[in-house]
Amino acid sequence: MHILLAALFFLRQPFWEVKTPEQWTDRQIEELRQDSPWAQKVGPAPEVLVWLATAAPIEEAEGEARLRTRNPLREPDPDYSYFLFRNREDHFVLAISLPSAAAGLKGLKKAGEEHRMLEESEMLVGTKSYRMTGYFPPTDSDPVLRLVFPREVKLSDKFVLFRLYLPGMDFPDREIQFRVKELAYHGKLEM
Repeated sequence: MHILLAALFFLRQPFWEVKTPEQWTDRQIEELRQDSPWAQKVGPAPEVLVWLATAAPIEEAEGEARLRTRNPLREPDPDYSYFLFRNREDHFVLAISLPSAAAGLKGLKKAGEEHRMLEESEMLVGTKSYRMTGYFPPTDSDPVLRLVFPREVKLSDKFVLFRLYLPGMDFPDREIQFRVKELAYHGKLEM
């Protein structure tokens, strides 16, 4: 009976909890990177992929994807990597894949758009609101907008909601919500 219960518990766990990143299939890696507790698409059209870039399972999936493909994912910008090295304990990064870096950069350069993004993009946890603390703009080689937020979410929180203003998009106002308890990875909150 104990063996049966252990087997059922093992089968109910998501693959990222029971397998090491080296054991993940290519399909599982893409699932983690595109449709998981840490990554989801948000509309309206054009939909954008939003993910918690500093969450361990996302970073591990991206590392595995770099190792396995002939056209590997590009390494992150050195300034971004250095920021993470210095600030990982106090901040996390929400990444948004834009349709093109040019549109994102053009939108950021438009008068008032950068300021509007900084003022209107926020994270809501319970009744508290937190402004983003900075960002890394998209580049031609990496059309990803990376927004930096303070690490204020606890595993005991129910939801974290992001209200975003994305310059250069036809519909720049976007909202995305993550269920905090689903962001646990090996018993630890990962964002």
